[in-house]
Amino acid sequence: MHSIDWYREEFVQYLSEKVKTKEPANLYDPMIYILGLGGKRVRPVLVLMAAEIFGSDPKKALDSALAIEIFHNFSLVHDDIMDDAPLRRGKKTVHEKWDVNTGILSGDAMLIKAYQLFENYEGETFRELAKLFSKTAIEVCEGQQYDMNFETREDVTIQEYLKMIEYKTAVLVGASLQMGAIVAGASEENKKRIYEYGRLLGIAFQLQDDYLDAFGDPETFGKQVGGDIIENKKTFLYLTTLDTAAAKVALQLEHLYSINPPDAGAKVETVKSLFESSGAAELTRREIEKYTEKAFQVLEELEISEEKKALLRNFGQGLMDREV
Repeated sequence: MHSIDWYREEFVQYLSEKVKTKEPANLYDPMIYILGLGGKRVRPVLVLMAAEIFGSDPKKALDSALAIEIFHNFSLVHDDIMDDAPLRRGKKTVHEKWDVNTGILSGDAMLIKAYQLFENYEGETFRELAKLFSKTAIEVCEGQQYDMNFETREDVTIQEYLKMIEYKTAVLVGASLQMGAIVAGASEENKKRIYEYGRLLGIAFQLQDDYLDAFGDPETFGKQVGGDIIENKKTFLYLTTLDTAAAKVALQLEHLYSINPPDAGAKVETVKSLFESSGAAELTRREIEKYTEKAFQVLEELEISEEKKALLRNFGQGLMDREV
């Protein structure tokens, strides 16, 4: 088995070879820009890793890995427009660097480019990959719609929130692993199990992302710390605070989420203190651990060697220990 760094380097090299600027520049330059902002390349790494875990040359999965990464970044471009986010990975978002219309159109083109990459596979492999990708893509859109719906609802439950992040984030992690398994011709049971491992890990990953949005280090997080609070997003932290805090604290939090003061920093710090004092911050950390452990339990059911299980376990633990 290769190292995580090897998968990442192989993918980045392939990305630079396959995605190049051309005319019209205003369509393709934003694609190059967003794909060049880096990040951990979690999803493409998982595609390549899964392909090798199930006995394939990981390079055969590079087109699937690139499709997943292009799709993921397409969703980020459009999400940033919807959220009016100024930063992505510490740099200007596409719609800030260009404009909203350019962001919309370049995002659309990225989605089409992602689908095109599956044309490089034949027969049953192509059919399986395209079917999984279509299912996942519509679920991601459903998750984004749930997220938008929650902005105007006052009765969002914790279970509804968990379903939203499953669709918006976790299914793409599961699909990344399953795509590698499909390219490698893994058994049906192993394809299902590796997807479930990724789905559970993806929920933990998003809960960790929500936690870091409030409590991360601005120097390493890459996004605007406290952005979810400024945007009044009903995250797991927020919903858990309402669920566990005294009535007076819950009313104070609901009030803070109904205003947009000019001094956003003061609001962010007050809300964070409520997250901590109510116990919601600690409960969120426990929930992250719970889903991570569930994912690791699924690993035990995979019909692969202990060495390969350890690789997946270490990768998952690394995601949970991150600060970005």
